Amino acid sequence: MKKSAINLLGIPYDNKSSFLRGSAQAPSIIRQILHNTSSSYVAENGVDIMDDVRLEDLGDLKVQNYLQISHQIKALQKSSPFIFLGGDHSITYQTVIAMNEKHGPFDILVFDAHTDLYDNFQGDRYSHACPFARIMEDNLTGNLIQVGIRTVNAHQWEQAHKYGVEVITMREIDRLSQLSLTNPLYVSIDLDAFDPAFAPGVSHHEPGGLTPREVINFLHKIDVPIIGADIVEYNPTRDHQNITAALAAKLLKELTGIMAAS
Repeated sequence: MKKSAINLLGIPYDNKSSFLRGSAQAPSIIRQILHNTSSSYVAENGVDIMDDVRLEDLGDLKVQNYLQISHQIKALQKSSPFIFLGGDHSITYQTVIAMNEKHGPFDILVFDAHTDLYDNFQGDRYSHACPFARIMEDNLTGNLIQVGIRTVNAHQWEQAHKYGVEVITMREIDRLSQLSLTNPLYVSIDLDAFDPAFAPGVSHHEPGGLTPREVINFLHKIDVPIIGADIVEYNPTRDHQNITAALAAKLLKELTGIMAAS
């Protein structure tokens, strides 16, 4: 039986971070934790991500120009799904451009404390606070669903309404269990979606967030193809005993197992 092929690509870029730098160091540390033998390679659905999947680690991009990231991804000429390791959340605009050209229409599911819908943040339209505004204005996705949101100002609500974004805040997180997905999906996980008790290694601590169990359980209920995913905003300079790195590695393992099974 032919193994599913999934590409792993690091994008060590944090020049668009508005508060703290550090997430450029993330990809290598997440890989280190994934392979440090403290846990097996078997995802919760029984898929061994080393034996049952052809997980092709393409290393890290050498990013010199933010606007060229999508071209660098496309130049790899890979048709199989990608999992990207950021880097700050600005990379998602570039990864979605690349995925859109290869896969056509798909929806985006985001786990995040923030909507990242600013039209412009601190003079930068490509800030890590802006990727989903760029994605929506460029019509790169059908539907954008954001989960775990818990800090939204008036401008971002205006943007969400303007673009028809479905926002599930933490105050109404019970709605997550009723979410219905029908189209191929790109999953973006900003680690600050999680409560800082579970993910201290992020630049923006926003208490009152998701638990890993909530997110992992929902990911395993997804029954549409996942054409790509990213894990972003891990900042090792703020981590404690690699707690957040272990969570990122766990999410990488589960996403790989889920994508292979689908």
